[in-house]
Amino acid sequence: MKHSLLLALSLISFGAYSQEFTSAENTTTVSDTVKNKKGEILNEVVVTKSKEPKPVTAVRSGLKPMDNPQTVQVIGAEVIEQQQAIRLSEVLKNANGVYVSSARGGAQESFFSRGYDMSANNMFKNGFRYNSGSIPDVSGLDKVEFLKGGAALLFGNVAPGGILNLVTKTPQFKSGGEVSMQIGSYAYYKPAFDFYGPLSKSIAFRINGSYENSESFRDVVKNERLYINPSLLFIINPKTQITVQGDYLTADWTPDFGTGIINKDILDLPRNAFYGALWSNGNTKSSSASVLLNHDFNKNWKLNFNSSFQTYDRGSYSTAQLSGLETYATPGDWNRGLTKNKNLEQILGDQLSLQGNFNTGSVKHQIFTGADWENSFATAYTFTFNEKYVITGTKNGQPVYGPTLYDTINLFTFNPANQRMDVPTTDRATQIAKTETNRFGVYFQDLISITEKFKILAGVRWSWQEAEVSTYKETYVNNKQTVAPEDAVPTVTPKRLDNAFSPKAGLVYQPTKEISLFGSYSNSFTPNTGTTVDLQPIKPSIIDQYEAGVKTDWFKGLLTTNVTVYQITNSNLAQMAQYKADGSENLDTSIKVLSGETKSKGVEIDVTAHPVEGLNIIAGYSYNDMRYTKTSGLTGSFVEGDRVARTPVNTANLSFFYTLQDGFFKNVSLGAIANYIGDRIGGWNNQYDPTKPGGIWDREVPLKGYTTIDVSAGYTWKKFSILCKLSNITNELNYTVHENYSVNPIAPRQVMTSLRYKF
Repeated sequence: MKHSLLLALSLISFGAYSQEFTSAENTTTVSDTVKNKKGEILNEVVVTKSKEPKPVTAVRSGLKPMDNPQTVQVIGAEVIEQQQAIRLSEVLKNANGVYVSSARGGAQESFFSRGYDMSANNMFKNGFRYNSGSIPDVSGLDKVEFLKGGAALLFGNVAPGGILNLVTKTPQFKSGGEVSMQIGSYAYYKPAFDFYGPLSKSIAFRINGSYENSESFRDVVKNERLYINPSLLFIINPKTQITVQGDYLTADWTPDFGTGIINKDILDLPRNAFYGALWSNGNTKSSSASVLLNHDFNKNWKLNFNSSFQTYDRGSYSTAQLSGLETYATPGDWNRGLTKNKNLEQILGDQLSLQGNFNTGSVKHQIFTGADWENSFATAYTFTFNEKYVITGTKNGQPVYGPTLYDTINLFTFNPANQRMDVPTTDRATQIAKTETNRFGVYFQDLISITEKFKILAGVRWSWQEAEVSTYKETYVNNKQTVAPEDAVPTVTPKRLDNAFSPKAGLVYQPTKEISLFGSYSNSFTPNTGTTVDLQPIKPSIIDQYEAGVKTDWFKGLLTTNVTVYQITNSNLAQMAQYKADGSENLDTSIKVLSGETKSKGVEIDVTAHPVEGLNIIAGYSYNDMRYTKTSGLTGSFVEGDRVARTPVNTANLSFFYTLQDGFFKNVSLGAIANYIGDRIGGWNNQYDPTKPGGIWDREVPLKGYTTIDVSAGYTWKKFSILCKLSNITNELNYTVHENYSVNPIAPRQVMTSLRYKF
């Protein structure tokens, strides 16, 4: 098989990364390459004598894919390029079981997996947790790794559905690069560049970046982004290398809360209609810098030290739609409120780990141990709008200023040309909340190879987490602000301390080198807010996950499959307590007990195939059923047996990309990708409420399943290539719904063309 096919395999199936190594005796590692080439490393680690692909970065411990009792999917840069993806949601069309749950006013994309929200703690960049409140740029990505299932042992406080790790491009000692231009529908254009090569025998560089400017199928909505990602690789000696990298993104975007919804009905309105104020605006800035030190003591022992610093700054000012559960006298009437947001965060993290291999008699051990620490400092501003300085009343002796209502429109008769145009300027920050979170964890894991066929993975992590919130509020005297929040004495809540052990155990049976059967148990924890009936901080919820499956790797990677079944149970879900400590009825929602339960169970199937040279196929299917299986039945509690909102029952994906290898049409490429998102519930889950009909507050927005299909065709001539894509060829219409607002329609049929020159 030619090297080009092996390169495609490494990128699509199990892309190699310069920070990883494997203990396989017949596999060449990056460290070996550094030693042998004396300062030169290969473009991609593709070695024909290797019997298995190298491990992925998100696994951290160096486990080979067939030895790992959980499933990993990797979408490489080649797939991202072939499919002309411009957003992370488009990249993840190739990963079944993970899906966009909402778009949140156009500011970010939120993802779910196995019924759990990944957007808070489960998004990582180069192994470090990052703020997912922005839409990352994919032009700097080398690959996206989706580690399914339990990852608490490796990453601490993460939801059990899995983690996403974005791996950025790193330096190479082989000179090269490319420049490209993407152009498409709605005035979209994006020039990009990527250059890499040696600066000396021991130093290599890489720098890539892009500029994006576009309008949208949504009237008024615009987007402008600038991204740059420089990095350096230092070969200190044959055993030690340091990678320094960073990136910076600034994005100007238009807040867009989507189309109209009345009660639970999404209105039949034009897909392009924008109902926000014309002056609505938003900006996001994010940056990161990291240092990665890898040192090989010898062929069996390796030390890693990684450090990262990240900043995040997002602000927006716009009109926002109301909750959509209100009923107005005139059908289609809509009160447009004002909303202003400003959120900042700084994240500093350190990771120290040791990987090693040794034998005790005939039993082989592959251990991974270490510690990590993270500090997050987040600031959130609350604004009040008082454009006419109207005092509408008092609260706690303080004046309540003018309403946040901007105006009232009718969705059916709305004319953007006739809407109110002035920009309210008399808004101010009334409160600043600063949240400092510290996380620390130590862990140990051992892959015990009893024989070549039977292996046991056992490990445990201890995690400690501390959070403190300081609130700064403005002060008034005679209806005038005398102390701004930034000058106020803060109200500090008691520090919240949580700690938990997160064990993991797995059994792997490999009857042949091509087949691996596995079963595993792991748990994770979720901190809770509120107190017990004794007014003590309520403990975190412990979530148990069981997983079993079979992996196959046929013909040295030409066909790989993963079939997994799982069950995730949160048997101590926090919910409102029925009684107080004195036995009286509890009406305080912050007083809770760990007595609820949710259960998520499902099946996932992944297939990656390269049946002939030049043809890559990716397919997948997932079934998930996540429900509230035990609730208190009290007012405000969820309904027992109800499916959890925003979790589709079925998702599926199928894509292929084929480049003709010879003949008259040599270097012509054809591709297609189909993605299916099944029936799901938007809005919020229903709640028990005796004041509502039937005792249930019906808040769920039913959403039908949908399929999108993209097709592409291209041609490569020497170093030039052109690739054209027609997306959503059936012009399918559907929506992502955040809670019960931000009802954003998916993009219609569009055209995208990419021109590329490779050096």
